Amino acid sequence: MKLQMIGCSHHHTDVAFREKLAFQPNQVVEALAKMRTAFPQSEAVLLSTCNRVEIYTAAEEEENCPSVQQLINFVASYHGLAPEEIATELQPLEGEDAIRHLFTTAASLDSMVIGEAQILSQVKQAYDIANQGENTGPLTHSSFQAAMRVAKRVQTETNIHRKRVSIPSVAVADYASQFFERFDDKLILVIGAGEMGEETLQYLIDKNAQNVRIINRNHQRALDLATRTTGIAVAWDQLNDLLVEADLIVSATGATDPIITAEAFAPISELRYQKPLFILDLAVPRDIDPALSEFLGVYLYSIDDLQAVCDRNRKARKREWPKAEQIIEEETSRFMSDLYRRVTGPWIGRLKQQANEIKSAELERLINKLGDAANDPKIQKEIDITLGRVVNKLLHPPLESLREEVSSEEGSGLLDALKKLFQLKD
Repeated sequence: MKLQMIGCSHHHTDVAFREKLAFQPNQVVEALAKMRTAFPQSEAVLLSTCNRVEIYTAAEEEENCPSVQQLINFVASYHGLAPEEIATELQPLEGEDAIRHLFTTAASLDSMVIGEAQILSQVKQAYDIANQGENTGPLTHSSFQAAMRVAKRVQTETNIHRKRVSIPSVAVADYASQFFERFDDKLILVIGAGEMGEETLQYLIDKNAQNVRIINRNHQRALDLATRTTGIAVAWDQLNDLLVEADLIVSATGATDPIITAEAFAPISELRYQKPLFILDLAVPRDIDPALSEFLGVYLYSIDDLQAVCDRNRKARKREWPKAEQIIEEETSRFMSDLYRRVTGPWIGRLKQQANEIKSAELERLINKLGDAANDPKIQKEIDITLGRVVNKLLHPPLESLREEVSSEEGSGLLDALKKLFQLKD
């Protein structure tokens, strides 16, 4: 039996390298199909996100699982790269280490932003795609289903996922959601089409935001963001009109000076008739003149306000880390014990059956040899019990040693030795 992972993540490789090895969704399907052809008796799951590229492989018989070098060659060939170009950057893990890493990843303890919820859905999607392509089997089924169960346990038993640490997530969950009960009936204006604005918009969409306007000095970028998310791209010269109608503004441009000054907002404020306006200024330097907070009905929060909450939440998450780590260790140990018990169980049964067959044959031989002296049922029973005790005492030490090591890699070696010593056949 063999279960392993080979891959790279943001911990050890830069984004340029990960981009070289990344698999788009359609490529994941294609790559898994090629793996099934190249390694027909091996199971495989391919996890590819912006922060990691990992291939998990497994096989009941170790010789059926691809080697690390074969996997390196496969990835290199798929992306048109030289194996030596990527070999040193790919980290191989096997057995318990691979399982612990999978559990840690699914629970978002290995993420760039610890506790972010997206990785669990990405792990589940990778597993689902492998299932659809018939790349999975008993080992990947049990390990990935366990990983999702472990992630849910970490979510339930710790506060790591409840304390948000990214600016956009705090902006929406800790500020906007406290101000508005719902977002589907609000006009939301996103100023700027960069990463910060896009991520914040995604969180708002998750909250059912529907009426979104996107505005950017480069109109094409606004159009591109609208295509990737939702909403309508609007020309920059309509900014003032949108400021009159908006309920919520997210501003995150790269401007060096405020794009909305108190002086320019004064006539706009009169047209709003004190209608509440919630503003998230996520730009550095600021997009919105701080003096806007002095207007009636305007609630303005800058990135400094949000950063303070992020820092507090980050410290709170660190306090939860040992508890989450303990869950991972417990679940890894339990999984490995169950896995090796499942592997060793049939062989232990086979050994006991073989020993009992020998005992029965020797009992019959002895009774036949004793003749009339063994006709007494009590004597036959006593002989049977005695031979059974001898068999059990002889088998007890090796089986006890195997049980003690069943949760470790050493247990696999002991099992191989047991099969060889007692000549157990498949």
